[in-house]
This record gives sequence, C-alpha cells and structure tokens, in this order.
Amino acid sequence: MSKRRLGRTELFIDPLVFGCNVLGWTLEEQAAYPVLDAFLDGGFSALDTADSYGKGKSESIIGNWMKARGNRDKVLVFTKVGSDMGQGHRDLSAKWIAEEVDASLERLQTDYIDLYQTHWPDPNTPQEETLEALDKLVQAGKVRYIGSSNQDTALLTEALGVSKAKGYARYETIQNEFNLYDRSKFEEVQATCVAEGVSGIGYFSLARGFLAGKYRTAADAQQSPRGQAVVEKYLNPKGFRILEALDAVSKRNGALPAEVTLAWIAAQPGVGAPIASATSLEQVKSLMRGANLALGTEDLKLLTDAGK
Repeated sequence: MSKRRLGRTELFIDPLVFGCNVLGWTLEEQAAYPVLDAFLDGGFSALDTADSYGKGKSESIIGNWMKARGNRDKVLVFTKVGSDMGQGHRDLSAKWIAEEVDASLERLQTDYIDLYQTHWPDPNTPQEETLEALDKLVQAGKVRYIGSSNQDTALLTEALGVSKAKGYARYETIQNEFNLYDRSKFEEVQATCVAEGVSGIGYFSLARGFLAGKYRTAADAQQSPRGQAVVEKYLNPKGFRILEALDAVSKRNGALPAEVTLAWIAAQPGVGAPIASATSLEQVKSLMRGANLALGTEDLKLLTDAGK
C-alpha cells in the first residue's frame, strides 16, 4: 500500500478515506470507537466528515474519540462547510465560514483542521469572497489546506484562477460522487484534476451498498430503509453488467465486490482516494483490504467497460 500526496500539499494519505457520515446515524458513539480504532490501527488516518452530518454530531463523536485516545497527531481530519445548518440555504459567505469553522473546531476539540472543504456551491456568494475567507483561515493556522466538493469544471477552473491571481490558498482536492456506476460528476472534472494536480476523493464509492453486492433483486430492498431507492436506480442492464464484472474480478482475485470496487476507483487518474464508510469491524477490515488490492490491466478494463 503506497501513500499518495493530496494535491500539492504535504498531506500523504493511504488510498482510503473513512466516511464519517455514519457517525451518530447508523453508528452510535460507543460502537464507533472500536471501528475508528481498527481503521487507525490498520495504518490509515484520514477521516472525512462535515458540519452538517447529524448537525454536528459526527464531528463531536470524532472529537470525543480523539480526546479519549489522545491520538490527534495520528489523525487527518477532513470536514466541510456550506450546507444548511439552520440558515435555510447553502452558505459559503465569509461571515458564515468565519463563524462555522470555530464551531467545527470546538466540536472536534482541536485547534486545526487538516482539510477544510466547501460542501456545495453557493450561487449567492462570489468564489473570490469564499476563497479569501478560507485563505484567512489558512493564514491563521485554523486550517492547513482547503478543498471543494460538488463543483463542475467551470467552477473549479474559476476557483483555481482566483486563487492564483489573488495569491490565496487553492483547492487541493475535489469531492464529487464517483463509483463504477456513477462516474460523470468526477469524470467531468477529471482532466482538470490531472492537469492542475488536484486530487479527487470521491464519495458514494459503493453506490449506497449496491457495488458491495448487497442488492441484487427487488426482494433485497427490504434489507434497509434506503434499499428500495437503490434497487430502483441500479437494478437495470447497466447495473447487472457491473455486478457480473465485479463477480468475475472478485473471483479471480479472491476479494469481495466492495474491495474490488475500491481498488478500481483508486486506480483511476486524478484520484487521491475513495471515501467509504463502515459500521462494523468486519466491514472496516474489508475496506482496508480493498485499499491494499492492486488490480491488473485486464480486470480494470473489464470493470470500466461494464459501466459504459
């Protein structure tokens, strides 16, 4: 397993980021501790959360865990700002960023954030205002590096141009949806990422469980509250082609479909690491195996072609 530089930063991460959207939702605090312990003990370090996950609950659980374990220096904390936290709209204004970063720092019980990301574009705030506010956080030492989420090529290119012209900190990462089935939101910005040295850290890597092989028939929708939506979206000719390819590659490599999926994402140009969540020790161990799996050229092509 080789570490990868995020953008042009001094941050080097393993090819897997733990998605903390499950904390305080499907994984309560005391059950989360051993899962997070296993992730860290496995040699991984990057945790991705957001102020809006559980309206701060995810950040608070991470903060409590780091304090209990005394391991802040071993953890890379990625969080986000800009979602509706009660204002009634997405917000990347300078005023809101200045207020909300302090709230995140308090919940996380730390004095700095490794990667602070804008969560969603805010059409009511110029990017120059947002980037100036983020740059001030970097200069103040509250944030080490900044990233974006859910931007298209036009927005990312504009942001990079503003940072260069004004001498502001620039977006070193972009977090768009990216998996074997849903590729367009990252592939649309992929060429820019490669050219500019911006790292993709895609979310929904397992397509809400579909690419783990969890949902294969309409009856499988009964397994979870979101099962029906997953089945309706993915159980179609394209989805079945991908499952067939995943099964074939999994069998050849002695790996689970989820592990193969993560290995495919990590092998794509411009990708720093996929984000994936786990709610049990068994699941987190499987995700880490996926991060250590290297697929051959033939396997990568089979999977890529299946999702076209």
